Amino acid sequence: MDNFVLALLIFAVLVVFMSVKSVPQGMEYTVERFGKYINTLTPGLNIIVPIIDRIGNKMIMMEQVMDVPSQEVITKDNAMVTVDGVVFYQVMDAAKAAYEVRQLDWAILNLVMTNIRTVMGSMDLDELLSRRDDINAKLLSVVDDATTPWGIKVTRIEIKDIAPPKDLVEAMGRQMKAERLKRASILEAEGLRQSEILRAEGAQQAAILEAEGRKEASYRDADARERLAQAEARATLMVSEAIGKGDVQAINYFVAQKYIEALKDIGASNNSKLVFMPLDSSSVIGALGGIGELAKEALSKKS
Repeated sequence: MDNFVLALLIFAVLVVFMSVKSVPQGMEYTVERFGKYINTLTPGLNIIVPIIDRIGNKMIMMEQVMDVPSQEVITKDNAMVTVDGVVFYQVMDAAKAAYEVRQLDWAILNLVMTNIRTVMGSMDLDELLSRRDDINAKLLSVVDDATTPWGIKVTRIEIKDIAPPKDLVEAMGRQMKAERLKRASILEAEGLRQSEILRAEGAQQAAILEAEGRKEASYRDADARERLAQAEARATLMVSEAIGKGDVQAINYFVAQKYIEALKDIGASNNSKLVFMPLDSSSVIGALGGIGELAKEALSKKS
């Protein structure tokens, strides 16, 4: 009797132990009864019917990452490139992920690799190298739609590396070098053109300023000549009036002035070196005396 009670107690402990299931955070367990799915256990303590119920699949509900191995892809312009990538996905429905597809990781990997060949094979090489974001977006849209019935959410697909053949890389390098040399030549020519334009504008401005200077100098020279002419006219008028009054000193002043100007012109000539001229010194002195007398008369009239 004691043995039976002990056995019954042990059986009860085992039943309780088998019926209580602890699910860790980030996991979900599917429960099967006689091989058929009945419900899903969430994180925490859960109770199942022992013996007839069992844990079917333990699904990771956290976001997971999967590397996509390298594969060769033929582009639209018949260029062979080697491509690899990475996929981020998350199980949203544990039951669908467990029972709608067999070997979930393998199925997702093959689906991604197939669509990489499809999407990238419809593009030129230049598009592959310059529109990587567009490729990622197209892959994400196609693969996410295809995995929705599996209870999977594909959050991101990234192409890690696109490697063209070595000879194609060398050709692209030569092309890039030629483009850079072309841009450098254009920039240099543009710089020379701008320099010539600035130099021409500077010369034009200098010519304008020089012409303005000559114009201003001409105005000033003309004004000075006009003033000199007016002064000479006034002097001639005064001499004429003095001569009209019979003033001999005025005549002497006029003749002496012209006499001295003639001697000055002869002395300033480039061809004249030494000139011997008979001069009547008494006439010159008398003329100078006449100039003095005229000055005294003018001062006495003002006073």
